[in-house]
Parts: sequence; structure tokens; C-alpha cells
Amino acid sequence: MSLLTSSEPAAADSDGEILSPADADRLKNVAETVAAVAPRLVDSPAWVASARHGWEDLPVALRRRVRAFRRNSGGHGTLLLRGILLDTPNMPPTPFAAGSVQRRATLSAAVLMSLACGLGDPAAFAAEKSGALVQDVVPVPGNEDVQGNVGSVPLAFHNENAFHRHRPDFVLLLCLRADHDTAAALRTACVRAVLPRLTTATRAALESPWFVTEPPPSFVVGAPAEPHAVLAGVPEDPDVRVDFAATKPLGSQAGEALAELATLIHQSAREVFLRPGDLAIVDNRVTMHGRSGFRPRYDGADRWLQRTFVCADLRRSRAFRPDDGYVLTG
Repeated sequence: MSLLTSSEPAAADSDGEILSPADADRLKNVAETVAAVAPRLVDSPAWVASARHGWEDLPVALRRRVRAFRRNSGGHGTLLLRGILLDTPNMPPTPFAAGSVQRRATLSAAVLMSLACGLGDPAAFAAEKSGALVQDVVPVPGNEDVQGNVGSVPLAFHNENAFHRHRPDFVLLLCLRADHDTAAALRTACVRAVLPRLTTATRAALESPWFVTEPPPSFVVGAPAEPHAVLAGVPEDPDVRVDFAATKPLGSQAGEALAELATLIHQSAREVFLRPGDLAIVDNRVTMHGRSGFRPRYDGADRWLQRTFVCADLRRSRAFRPDDGYVLTG
């Protein structure tokens, strides 16, 4: 097996799983081929189709590992792949403009999109970062205190776009550049780890529509917040829907339940410092993620991640995607 795997098919440990040199080379070659396909525009349906074909050419061990995670994301709901080769010598300075995205096809965008196609379909939201399928996660001057991808203060645990009825099933975060001080840790916490520790009363409250979640700052507009449950689905393995910076309880019982959940989530959190060439895949249905704080310098060498969302069943949102595209408008 050329990709290091654990005995638990779908769980990643804090050290991640390292691509063998041969598989890393193969992934880079496939990504370079995909990146060169005309029109070399990430958001073009024709280019996305080339990324889907690229998925089929990736190393077998890598495809098996990603598919296993798609079926069962395990007790941590996070898969960390390390050793992805990037075009580091030719990498431009870290952008620091608000709304920064990746429109032109690059090696990193091709890696993200090819793997996204193995998990389902890439997706984006018209109201967030202009609907780009590959988005930059970078600090932006003047936004240090923002609870969002442009900030640099500690980022609260959240499911991505928890307010939305068609929030992503998976979130891909590819590190192009680490922060100067190696202080910004990706933090993840899976609801599966805390379910047995919830009291009966808390569990009942979290399963009730006693919470509202507002859109994150990255959305220029958002639908009015509607009451929802934090836990939904089969009792033995429910989905979680929460953003501790934006979810508000409706009443004292809901507030106590949300506080208990927050305490247990922080106690079970796992941290990893992403290095260039690290890719974290988060199962957004059962796992929340956040980030520790860091100090940006805005010198072109700040922390730089690229992000892609994935929907396992894109057809569920067909009514909100014009021309059966990848961008949700509602």
C-alpha cells in the first residue's frame, strides 16, 4: 500500500496520512494535466469535467482512502493527507484582499477539484465570495477580529454555512503557506465523540427546533434565520448543525444545552498545524472546525489556505442552481 492507512478505515490521526513519493508525483502530474485544460477557468463546467476525469487517474490507494472516508468518516470526521507536491517556487505572494478567490486554473486548484469530484460534486454559494469554487482563506487587514475566514483571532467551532439548508457535506482545506509563527492550528471536533456524554435533557433540547443561526460574515446576503435543531437524523449517529459564533438559543433550556455541548466540544477538540502540502478533509455533517489565533504580517508570506466545498448529492439543491451548475443562488 503506497498510502499509509490506519486500521480504522475512516479515521485520521493527528499525524495525518502521508502520500508515498510515487503517489505524490502521480497526483501532481494529474493535477498539472487538469490545470492545463482549456479554458483554464476553475468555475467553467468544462474545466470541472476535466477535474472529474482527473480523479479517475489518481493513484488507486489515494482514491480508495478518499472513498472510504466518504462512506464512513469515523470517530473524528476528519481526514488529513500530507505530502501533496505544490509549485512552491512559483507561488505568488499571499493575497490579502477581501473576497479573494482562485479563478484561473492552478496546480492547487486542480488538486482540490479532482479530489472534490471523488467525494461528490464541488459547490459554492453565489452570496459568498462571488460563487467561486476555489476560495482563498487568508487574513485581511482590518478584519482581524472577524469571526470568519478573513480574521486572525481564534475562530469558533462551527459547521460550514450552518445556517443554510444545503450546507456542504465536506470541506476541503489545502495549505499553501503556514503562518509565520506556526501558531494557527486547525481545530476539529466530532459530535460522535461527545454524544455519549450528553445528558438526556441536553440531548432532547438539542434535538428540538430551539435554535437560529445567522449567515457568516462572508455572505453578502443571507436567507432569514429559521428555527432549527442542532442534532438531527438517526439518534445513534445524528448530524450536527451549529456555529458557536452565530447560533443563538431560543430560551433558557436551549441555552443551557448549547453551553453543555460547547464545553464537551472544546474538551474533545483535536488540533493540527497545517504545513504546505497538507490537505484536511472535514465531514461537515458531523464535525465542526475552527482555528486558533495567529498574528498576520501582511507581507506576502502570511498563512494561505484554499478551500472547496463538496455536496455528496448535488441534486438535492437542483432548484437553487441555475442551469444545473455548481453555484447555489438561494
